[in-house]
Amino acid sequence: MLFWLTLAAATAWLLWLWYRVKVPGVSYPGALKPLSVEERVIADNLRQHVAAIASREHNLWNRQALEEAAGYIERTLSGIGYAVGAQRIETELGEVRNLEVEVPGGARGNEIVLVGAHYDSVLGAVGANDNGSGVGAMLELARLLKEAKPARTLRFVAFVNEEPPFYRGDEMGSRYYARRSKEWGENIVAMFSLETIGYYSEEPRSQRYPFPLNFFYPSTGNFIAFVSNLRSRALLHEVIASFRRHAEFPSEGAAAPAFLPGVDWSDHWSFWKEGYPALMVTDTALYRYPWYHTVHDTPDKVDYERLARVVTGLHKMLRELAQAD
Repeated sequence: MLFWLTLAAATAWLLWLWYRVKVPGVSYPGALKPLSVEERVIADNLRQHVAAIASREHNLWNRQALEEAAGYIERTLSGIGYAVGAQRIETELGEVRNLEVEVPGGARGNEIVLVGAHYDSVLGAVGANDNGSGVGAMLELARLLKEAKPARTLRFVAFVNEEPPFYRGDEMGSRYYARRSKEWGENIVAMFSLETIGYYSEEPRSQRYPFPLNFFYPSTGNFIAFVSNLRSRALLHEVIASFRRHAEFPSEGAAAPAFLPGVDWSDHWSFWKEGYPALMVTDTALYRYPWYHTVHDTPDKVDYERLARVVTGLHKMLRELAQAD
C-alpha cells in the first residue's frame, strides 16, 4: 500500500509540475536562416557593446572598470537620443548608480514594461556573458525601440551590484530600484531580466537542469529560456507565445517554483519581492555555460549571431506587449 501511495503522490507531483512548465506555442524547430541585414548590424553592435563593457573584471573592487562600463552605457544611450537618468546608491565602498531611459507610452502610459540587465561582474570574473551579453541586448533593444509609439511605457535599466556580496541585499541595484518603484506607486506590468544570454551549443547533452526539470526539457543547449515564478505565469505565457510567433529561434519556458536552484538568481527576484510580474530571459547560465563566474568568461565566448536572433525576437515581442505602432 505504501508503495502505491508513494507512486500516486510522485505521479501527481510530476503532473502538477508538467502543468506549470507547459507553455503556449511551439519552439522553432528548423535550421537557422542566414542573418538579415538588420541582424548583422545588431550582431556587430553586440560585439562592440560586450567588448566595451566586459573585457575585464568590473565591480566595486575594480572601481575604474565599473565606472568605465557605466560611462559606456550612458554614452551609448545618449547617442541613441535618450535622456539618461541615474539612481545613485551609497555603499561602504563608494557611490554607484543604476542607469535608466524610457520611451513614454500613450493611451496606457501608466503601465510600464521594463527591460533590465546588470552591468557588474562577479568578483574574479570578466563577465562577458554574465552579464555583458544581457546589457548589450538591452542597449540594442533600446535602440530598436527608440522611435516606437507604444501605448505602454517602455523602460530600459542597467542595474549595478547584482553579483555577491550585494545579491539580495539593500545595496543590490535592482532591489533598490524595485523598492523605489513600489514607494512611488509605479505600475510595472512586466519586468524582463536579461541574464547571461549569449552562449549556445548544438552538442548533445550540453544542457543540464535542476531536478526534476530534466524530465521536461531538451538536452541540447541551443535555445533561449523564459523563466518565471508561479505568480508571473500569465505574463510568461503571453510573452513566450509572442516570441514564438515572431522569432525563428528555439525557445523554452517554465513557471517554476522559486526554490528550484537558479529560478530566482537575478534581478527579477527584486521585482518579485515587491509583487511585480517579472521573468528572466537566459541561456540558463551555469546549467550550460562552462565558464560561468570564471576569469574565462570573455567576449570571444559569446555567440553574437545567435544573440542577434534572440534580440530580434525580443524586439518584436516587446513591440507587441507594449502595443507599439
